[in-house]
Amino acid sequence: MKYDILLIGGNGFVGRVLAAQLQAEGYSVLLPTRHLAAARELRMLPKIHLEDADVHEFDSLQALCARIKPGGAVINLVGVLHDKPAVPYGKIFQAAHVDLPKNIITAMQMNGLTRYLHMSALGADSHGPSMYQRSKGDGEAAVKVSNLDWTIFRPSVIFGAQDQFINLFAKLTKLFPVMPLANSGAQFQPVSVDDVAAAFTKSLTMPSTIHQSYDLVGPTVYTMKEIVEFSAHKANTHCAIIPVPAFVGYLQALAFEFLPVPILMSRDNIASMQLPNILPLDRIDALSKVFGMSRRTLEGMK
Repeated sequence: MKYDILLIGGNGFVGRVLAAQLQAEGYSVLLPTRHLAAARELRMLPKIHLEDADVHEFDSLQALCARIKPGGAVINLVGVLHDKPAVPYGKIFQAAHVDLPKNIITAMQMNGLTRYLHMSALGADSHGPSMYQRSKGDGEAAVKVSNLDWTIFRPSVIFGAQDQFINLFAKLTKLFPVMPLANSGAQFQPVSVDDVAAAFTKSLTMPSTIHQSYDLVGPTVYTMKEIVEFSAHKANTHCAIIPVPAFVGYLQALAFEFLPVPILMSRDNIASMQLPNILPLDRIDALSKVFGMSRRTLEGMK
């Protein structure tokens, strides 16, 4: 069977919302994952076919592209947040953000596919202050020099019912009545996962989006302190937030990296906060101006 869409990284937070939206629009979707057991809710969607496959293996990736209809599209949502320090970035960032897009491009070319939607990140820059930003920037560069009909999306922090940002701070405010917070003034412009998924879906029928890069942001800019305060309110708890110097945050992140638990905050995350994660002055609000959407607010989050 041939499918309309190959959704890579579709078993994650954004991917599950996007898969549901694509099905609602009538698309058939091939969704590879190495974690079938964690994709139970996707099994309920009749036009979503889950495939046990490793997209980091080129032969597997090429075989997946061969099962997409002529004129179909490939969507890449893959992104990782942490890696070991290296210059310009580590092997994990290299594999996920640079090598994978390059392999997707090659596999698509081998199968005559041209439409490609790529998830990048606001602040992606090959010369950025963090490994994450540099690797995302290099991934974008590889996409832009390809001969594909690409569209790149660069969202700020993405929020939603199952996000790992607001919900993380909500859990922490329940555990700790006092929270030392470095980079408390760092700025973000959180965007709804539903709005991000809708931009991807709409672009499939908008030829004007080909060879365009879009920053996706919500309607409001928040500081890190305001986001933690919002998270505490959402969790119906009280947490005293104490701003601390940047070097304290660096030491906290260093400690987190060596704990035998999932990393809450890394030194690379701290480096990313050196630049505001908000819509640049010279860029347009794509969600409203290009896609005609009324952006959801963080306060309206369910």
